[in-house]
Amino acid sequence: MFTRTTLAALVASVALITMTGCAVTRDQSTVGAYIDDTAITTSVKARFVDNKDVDASAISVETLNGTVMLSGFAKNSTEKIKAEEITRAVKGVKSVKNEIAVRS
Repeated sequence: MFTRTTLAALVASVALITMTGCAVTRDQSTVGAYIDDTAITTSVKARFVDNKDVDASAISVETLNGTVMLSGFAKNSTEKIKAEEITRAVKGVKSVKNEIAVRS
């Protein structure tokens, strides 16, 4: 029984250490860069929710080293452009890749 408990604790520890490290190893150099990217993503999404011209639930936001990629669907080209404008105005954004598709 002691061996089984020890083995379970060891496996859980290795899994926890491995999972928490994965997010930082995506071509990012530091934990700080990961935290900055997370803050940018959160800020962009919050601004989408606050803006009535952008459907926040239809647009995905991903950030890597200050570069934000927008994807998903917009009702029209105005919404696509507005989403990019909002994103560019967020502090820390270095560039924006707008991959939003306009529904026809």
